[in-house]
Order: sequence, then structure tokens, then C-alpha cells
Amino acid sequence: MGSILIEISRSGNKPHEYKNFSMTKIPKEILKNVFGFDSFKTLQGEIIDHAVAGGDALILMPTGGGKSLCYQIPALCREGVGVVVSPLIALMRDQVEALNQLGVRAEVLNSSLTQVQIRAVEQKLLKGLLDLVYVSPEKLLTEGFLNHLSQCKLSLFAIDEAHCVSQWGHDFRPEYLKLSVLKDRFANIPRLALTATADGPTRKDIIERLDLKEGRLFISGFDRPNIKYSIVSKDNSKHKLLKFIEDNHVEDSGIVYCLSRARVEATAKWLTEEGFKALHYHAGMDKFHRQTNQDKFLKEEGIIMVATIAFGMGIDKPDVRFVAHLDLPKSLESYYQETGRAGRDGLKSAAWLAYGLEDVAKISNFIESSNAKEGQKRIERQKLDALLGYCETTRCRRQVLLEYFDEKLLDPCGNCDTCIEPVKCFDATVATQKALSCVYKTEERFGASYVIDVLLGNNTERITNFGHHKISTFGVGKEYSKDQWRSIFRQLVAKRLLLVDIEGHGGYRLGENCKSIFRGEETVLLREEIFSKKTGRSKVKKSKKQKTHTTLSNKEDENLFQTLRTHRLELASEQKVPPFVIFHDTTLLEMVQTRPATITAFGQLSGVGKAKLERYADSFLAFINKSM
Repeated sequence: MGSILIEISRSGNKPHEYKNFSMTKIPKEILKNVFGFDSFKTLQGEIIDHAVAGGDALILMPTGGGKSLCYQIPALCREGVGVVVSPLIALMRDQVEALNQLGVRAEVLNSSLTQVQIRAVEQKLLKGLLDLVYVSPEKLLTEGFLNHLSQCKLSLFAIDEAHCVSQWGHDFRPEYLKLSVLKDRFANIPRLALTATADGPTRKDIIERLDLKEGRLFISGFDRPNIKYSIVSKDNSKHKLLKFIEDNHVEDSGIVYCLSRARVEATAKWLTEEGFKALHYHAGMDKFHRQTNQDKFLKEEGIIMVATIAFGMGIDKPDVRFVAHLDLPKSLESYYQETGRAGRDGLKSAAWLAYGLEDVAKISNFIESSNAKEGQKRIERQKLDALLGYCETTRCRRQVLLEYFDEKLLDPCGNCDTCIEPVKCFDATVATQKALSCVYKTEERFGASYVIDVLLGNNTERITNFGHHKISTFGVGKEYSKDQWRSIFRQLVAKRLLLVDIEGHGGYRLGENCKSIFRGEETVLLREEIFSKKTGRSKVKKSKKQKTHTTLSNKEDENLFQTLRTHRLELASEQKVPPFVIFHDTTLLEMVQTRPATITAFGQLSGVGKAKLERYADSFLAFINKSM
């Protein structure tokens, strides 16, 4: 690479001017001059040196930890073009727009392009006019494109979202299995596989399927200390979600995940009726409306996207302030990946989950009814058990989450619900004996609602028809409310003292470890939940006060921050790009806190490289100086 093309424009509406500047191949200088950062984050420097030297690697790094720099900088250091394999069109577009803002010559190749556009990009490849090209696996694996690449000078291959190659992980994509062809066809080109989440079996699978056995494994750590984790019971979950947003995230961008398409649409409609800017997204929508809603989410401020898991993987929006789940994810890997879309910029964000017994039955049913082999089903059951254990833990949630990925956090984090309000436990041995006995005496055929009615002595027509009003456990559980019993049953399922019978009708059967409980040889401690006496749903009143940023201490700073955000949005609208590709919120906050008054001072801001300095410094400095 001889030089990087820098695009300079004082306004998105004016003609662009171009110039070249000499660029060394020293990674740290590229980091500063192109990306605007002074130092590497944990492991980035070591990974980049390894890749520049031509080494293969599997890289595990949390979302927001700087994975993309681990292949972008080596691609700029090495001769030729870097080929990035990405599963989502939205991710490619966001990455390329951000790179173009930095003056890096990057393009996409996927199904969104016309044949004319594809041929134009391919010609740039042949002529050596690109630093990076983002390609879908389907496009990459065509024989014609592989032959085309064989005529190009290549710097490296980067396989993003590498967990997609593993059937043990989440988001498995069959086309990723064929990427082993890169080792055969381009044996001397380094290959980097990158993901934010992979447990032990998934890592092993990635290494084997991509033939990375001679490469290095880099694990940067999974902790996201800026994310606050909270879990609530699923009863009255919509009201709880509304209160969570109103109390913490007025005018913030967020994602709300639901399991079904119908619930996605209903929740988006309900949030809109409550006065929020809410959109919906799921695989059943036509392509135009999916794309329109996704573009609005990326390019506008304060939008809540209600979606199935079809939305989100690879979404590069850094200022998502919360991710909420109205339904249980299928595993801790999925949960970590989905919640990791909050706070990519490192600012305070939240992960909120509503969880109930019905979720367990649904996910169990998905597992058992799938066409997967028994070995894979067994692993999926183990993953579900780990997720339930996380939901019901009385320990620090972050410690439990990190332990799943074989990482230790010595002290409780202080930034999850169980740390902020420590959970009280109670001796539930007798209650557990009553629950298990009632399940046994009702022939292990019924779910929680029915068994609880028996325990409470509710003489319903159904109970009478089955004759269960005559059994010894009828009415023995009146010391607990229905909500309390639901909590007890949920925890017994998490402890596998009760199992969901998928082959039947979702009823409970006894777990294998129940005998010592019946004999009184084991004490059962369960978390004591506090339930609101309020019934039904009450409307939360909207806050009239202006949204303030938690890191700003006075009104003047907040006013300047909002002014800079407005200016950024105007520039982004002119260029038809998301605001964050111009500057992240973290850079705007640094402008507010340091008040740079000169071009030189502006160039010292984090995230301001040479291209952005020449392109944006004057206009932002005008607003900053006006505020002083």
C-alpha cells in the first residue's frame, strides 16, 4: 500500500476534493493518523503484530472491544486488499461507510449491488485500488469470484462473526462451513476468524472447521463493565418494561427482543401508542420495509427497535443504550451476543430481561422438535440449564456470566441487580417437598398453573373432573401466593428438580435428584422475591424534564452536547450516513469536556484522524468556541 486516499469536504452538499498523503506501515501510526486513537486496547497490538507478520488466528473479543481494528490495520499495513467475510449486508454497509469517512478505500460486494456496480468493484480489485472489500460468504464462494481473487494481490482474509461456522453455537449458517476452501485456494494468505462470543465447544469447532489449528487463539476477555444486567419476573412484563424505559432511557436508542413476529408487531404498536418512536423488524417483513426500518434506526436518534433475533447481529450502532428481552434467549451465548449490542461506545448502558416458566417450555420444545442429532440436542439442553441458572442466581450476575465463558471475576461487579439489591434467600425445603409431591400425585402430567391451583386448594371444574381435590396435597400450599408459587416452581426447574415434559403437553415430571429432598436429607434454599400488591397495568406518566447525559455535570455542558449532536445529525443527513460514522458520542463528550479551541487541539481528540480533522474540525470548532 503506497498511500491512502483521503476525501475532504466541508459540507456534504459541496463537491468532494481529494488528496494523497504518505502513509507509513507502522500499525501505531495508522492507529493515530487514520483512526484517531493514541493507544491499542488490550491484546489489539499483539493481535495486529501477529496478523501483519502473516499469522492465522481465532480472536475472541467483546463487542465494543475493537475487533475490527484487528484486521483493518493489518490490511492497511500489508500489501494488497483485505477481504472481509461478513454475514449481513447492514454490517458491511456500516463498516464501509465508517471507513470511507476515515479516507480508507473500502467497498462492499453482496446481493444489494447491481451487476454494473459489482463489475466496477471487481475492476477496482484487479487494479489494486482498494484497501478492504467486504463480501458475503455466498458471493465469496462462487467459483467466478474465487478465480477473480486469485488474480489480485491479497493482504488477508477476515472471517467476521465466526461463531456462525459452528453448529454448537448460535446463529449457525451452513454457508460458513465452506469457508475452509480459503486455506486450500490461498494457502499463504493469513486468515483471521473473529467473534464476540464462543464457549469451549464452539471455539474448538471454529478452529477445526476453518482449519486454524496452526494459528493462535487470542481471548481478550468477555467483561462489559459498562452494561448493567437486570432480570425481572415475567408477570406484567409490559408494564415493567415501560417503567424501565421511563425511569432510565427516555429518548435513548434501544432494542427490544421478542420471540414471535406477532409479539414484535404488537409491542412496537403499543410502545408507539405510549409516545415512543418505535419500529419493528422480523424476517417475515418484505425486504423494503425491513431495510427502511433498519435505516431509520441507524440514522435517527432515540428510536426503539422491537425485533426478533433476525435483527442485530453485526449492527454497528455504538449508542444503543439498552437491550431488553421480553422473551428468554435460547442460551447464555445468545444472551451475551444480543445484550452486547448495548453500549458499544463504552458509555453506561443496560441489559434487561423478563423471564417466566412459559419461556422454558417454548425453548425446550424448540430443542426437542428440531432435526438436530441427539448429541447437539444434549448440548442445547445444557446451554438452557446454564441460562436458567443465570436467571435464578443469587450471586453477582456478571460473575456467573463470565464463568460460563471460563473467565473469573474475583469481586462482585456492583453493577447488576443482585449486587445493587442483594437477594434474600429462604429455607424452601418444605415448600419444595409439597411442590414435588403435588407433581407426583397429579401423575406428572400438568404444568405450573394447574399444580399451583391444587396446592392453593382452588376447587376448579378441571381439578374436580380429575379427582385431584381428594389428594393429600390439595390445599397444603396456602401459605404462599400464586406469584410466590410460580417463583418457587421456576427455581425448581432451574435446579432441575422438575423437568418440562416436552413429549407430553408441557407438564412437569420429577428430576432424578429429588429423592434426597423427599427424604429430608437436603436443605433447599431459594431466592425470596418481592411481589407488588398492585394488580393490572397502570399507565406510567411521561417525564417532562429534558433528557440529560449522566456524565455531564451542568446545564451548559449538556446544551453544548445536544448542539453538537444536532450538528452531527445534520451532517449525517446530508451525506446519507448514520451519525455515528462521523463521530461517536464519546468523541462529542470529549469535545464538551475539553473544549478544544484550535485545529491542533481538535486533532488530539479520540476518534479524530487526519481525514476527519480536515473534514469536520472547522464546523465543530465554531460551535465549541461559540459556547465559551
